[in-house]
Amino acid sequence: MSTTSTPRPGPDAGPDVSTLSYEQARDDLVAVVARLEAGGATLEESLALWERGEALATRCQEWLDGARRRLAAAHAGDEDEETAP
Repeated sequence: MSTTSTPRPGPDAGPDVSTLSYEQARDDLVAVVARLEAGGATLEESLALWERGEALATRCQEWLDGARRRLAAAHAGDEDEETAP
């Protein structure tokens, strides 16, 4: 009986989520989901992956919210220019 050991995910499973660009966070999230869907991880590993996935999803949402704010501000600026005499 052979046992294969997968690296244990944890706080050092990747770069600090708060430093990731949207694309990096999205790609890491896709990888986490793939690992979870593949199965075979221990309960502890699965929980660590889930927690990282939640943090990555939050990071992606932060980027999207920021982009929406910037677009809304730009759009509001365009409307102000159109109504100026």
